[in-house]
Amino acid sequence: MRDKTPVYFVPGMAAGPQTFENIHLPEDRYEIKILEWLIPEKDESLVHYAKRMAERIADPNPVLVGVSFGGVVAQEMVQFLQVRKIIIISSVKTSEELPLRMKLTGMFKIYNVFPTATILSTDDLTKFSVGPKSKKRLQLYQKYLDVRDKIYLDWAIKQMVTWKREESVQNLIHIHGEEDQVFPIKHIQDCIVVKGGTHVMLLTKGRELSHLLEEVINK
Repeated sequence: MRDKTPVYFVPGMAAGPQTFENIHLPEDRYEIKILEWLIPEKDESLVHYAKRMAERIADPNPVLVGVSFGGVVAQEMVQFLQVRKIIIISSVKTSEELPLRMKLTGMFKIYNVFPTATILSTDDLTKFSVGPKSKKRLQLYQKYLDVRDKIYLDWAIKQMVTWKREESVQNLIHIHGEEDQVFPIKHIQDCIVVKGGTHVMLLTKGRELSHLLEEVINK
C-alpha cells in the first residue's frame, strides 16, 4: 500500500478550518491537514511568523495549499520547507498583483488607523476578507471567521497590504476565480481560471476545486 500524500492547507485571513469543509480528496491517497492561525508575537515579521507556521509541518515533502492571505503566508513558508508542490487559491503571487486600494493602504500606512477593535463582531471584517458586493456572500462567510483576536487582525492586515515580493515562488500553481472582488483577476498573471469563481469559491465551488486540486497535485 502506497503512502498517502500529506496536503497542508493554510486558510484565509481570520478564517478557521471550517472553510475547507467542502474540499474532499480521496482518503486512500491523501491526508488533509489544516494549519490554524497562530497569534503573532510582538513586532513579528512575516518571515519569522512563516517559520513558526512551517515548524508545525511534520511530514516530509508535503503539498502546501494557501488560500487568500494564507497563500501569502504559504509562499513565505516554503523557504523553510521542502515541498512537493505549492498551490495558492484566491491569492496573489507578488505585490504587483495587489489591487490599488491595498497598495495605497500599505503606502500611506492607513492600516494603522484600521478600526479592528470595533469591527471584530461586525460585517466590516467580512467585507475586508471577501469583498463588499454581495450581502448573501457576506452572510455565508461570516460564520467562518473564527480568529477575531485584535493582535492577529492588526498584524495580518498590515502584512497583507505591505507585502513586498517581486518574483513568485518557483513552481507555484495559482488557482483564481474570474469574479474575485478582493484580488481582481485583471491584476493576476499566469493562473488557472475558475469560471464564475469568487473570492469565497472555496465554499461555493468545493466540488470543482476538489477535482482541480487533485488534478494539479497529480500532474
